[in-house]
Amino acid sequence: MYNILLHLHSVNRWIVLILIVLALFKAFSGWFGKKEFTASDKKSALFALIFTHIQLILGLGLYFISPLVSFEEGAIKSEIFRFYTIEHFSMMIIAIALITLGFSLSKRAPESITKFKRVAVFYLIGLLIMLSSIPWPFRITGAGWF
Repeated sequence: MYNILLHLHSVNRWIVLILIVLALFKAFSGWFGKKEFTASDKKSALFALIFTHIQLILGLGLYFISPLVSFEEGAIKSEIFRFYTIEHFSMMIIAIALITLGFSLSKRAPESITKFKRVAVFYLIGLLIMLSSIPWPFRITGAGWF
C-alpha cells in the first residue's frame, strides 16, 4: 500500500506542477493582456486545484503510513524525520490553502482583471512554497524524480 501511494504521489506531483504552471501562464497573460476571463481560464485554474487536492489526499494517506514520519521523542533531531513529519507537511498545507483561496477569491471577483490577478498571485505563491518543500533528489531529504 505504501509503495502504491508513494508512486501515485510522486507521479501526480508532476501533473500538479504542470497544471499550476499552465494556470499561471493563462492568469498572467490574461492579467497583463487585459483579456476577458473565459471558461477555459476558469477550467485551467480548476483542474490545477482539483489535482492539488488529489495530491493532498494522497499525501495524507502517506503521512499516516510512511516510515519517514515519526512522532517519537527525539525524532525531530533527525533532519529527514523533521522534514517529512513537520516541514513538508505544513508547507504543503499552506501552499494548497493559498491555491484554494486564490481560486475561491477569483470566483467572487466582479472583474476579469481581478480574477486573473487573484489566480496569478495566490497560485504563484503556492507554487513557490511547493517547489521549496518538495523532496527533490538533490536535497539531503531527497526522494526520487518519480
